Amino acid sequence: ILDLQADRIEAVLAQHKVQGRVQGGVVTPRFIRFQLATQLGTKVNKVASLAEEIALALGKREARIYRQGEAINVEVPRAKSEPIRLLPLCNDLPAVPSITAVLGVDQNGAPLLLRLSAPDVAHVLIAGTTGSGKTALARTFLTSLAMHNRQMEVQLVLIDPKGRGFGPLARLPHVLGEIVATPDAAVERLRWLVQEMERRDRAHVSKPVLVVAVDELADLLQTGGSA
Repeated sequence: ILDLQADRIEAVLAQHKVQGRVQGGVVTPRFIRFQLATQLGTKVNKVASLAEEIALALGKREARIYRQGEAINVEVPRAKSEPIRLLPLCNDLPAVPSITAVLGVDQNGAPLLLRLSAPDVAHVLIAGTTGSGKTALARTFLTSLAMHNRQMEVQLVLIDPKGRGFGPLARLPHVLGEIVATPDAAVERLRWLVQEMERRDRAHVSKPVLVVAVDELADLLQTGGSA
């Protein structure tokens, strides 16, 4: 199929007297990216103007054409995007550094990792519209930490006012206490965390790392106030 698509791209180029050929490509979970080798002096905007015709030739809703280094890329969406499963992704990784969360993959299919112990990481905010997958990403984030770190290394403090987002994580041994489900309980847990932080500062203690996760932060602030 990929060879056929490459032939069709080259046919569109030939029809418009653009000398070029497909010399390679990359298949990602969401896109197929073809790399074009064109004759010296070929203008990128001339190739880009053929995006609609290339999309039509490939039976796709759109085609994105852009330059990357010395190559011109033709990027088209896959017919069916494949979901990224956490367990297979983690199994394919040679190693995951300590205190590091696995988020998924980037647009090229490369794993995305977030090292919480990095000096430039203090807080992580997951933002998006309703139904965009914020809670699913947060669960992936927390589950990957539990998978790759022992309980003595990482403990999770979970605050979930609606009681739906973090429920599947309740049985993880890394969860410290019960999942907090009311604004008043959240305030008390956060006050305890401040006291624990001050105690650790005095005792020069930093382990285990405490990761505080709040689902539906806006709702919590609305009902619980700034306390």
